Amino acid sequence: MKNKAVAVYCGAATGNQPAYQSATVELAHWLVKNHLTLVYGGGGVGLMGLLARTVLAAGGQVQGVMPQALVDRGAALDELSDLQVVSNMSIRKQRMLELADACIALPGGPGTLEEIAEAYSWTRIGANANPCVLYNVNGYYDPLQRMFAEMVNNDFLTTQDNAKLCFARSLAEIEAFIKDYTPPTVRKY
Repeated sequence: MKNKAVAVYCGAATGNQPAYQSATVELAHWLVKNHLTLVYGGGGVGLMGLLARTVLAAGGQVQGVMPQALVDRGAALDELSDLQVVSNMSIRKQRMLELADACIALPGGPGTLEEIAEAYSWTRIGANANPCVLYNVNGYYDPLQRMFAEMVNNDFLTTQDNAKLCFARSLAEIEAFIKDYTPPTVRKY
């Protein structure tokens, strides 16, 4: 994945477990070590700010994408030299996917979940060829993984498509999944 970009979705809060911050710092160093540009929401707070500042401090590349309304509210990371300001969240999400070659979600709130769910959903209709990974730090995404199993059990998701979403507990798992990824077959009706 050399000289490519990874969209990382994460919270504007840091969460209440040090493991979330540690995983964020480790992910930042992994991105830099592998010459991967960080594409993220452009924020300067929470895990977003920690991730971007760590990548920048380690000499990595960062591209932020943020709606004007959030820029106006002071959410943007001041240190960013590459911040694309867009008109709304829908355009932000689309732009991040256009810039990225893979998508990773750290622990986060409803926005993080919505962004990675949309990216994965779009893989199933052929609108996103990027692998989608949930970094399952301390089992944070275990309930969601069970929900996806329920989708399979109730015939709302195929086993094959479910295998195209990775719930990873380590950077090694993330790297292997991205390396070996092929997009799902687009369903015909």
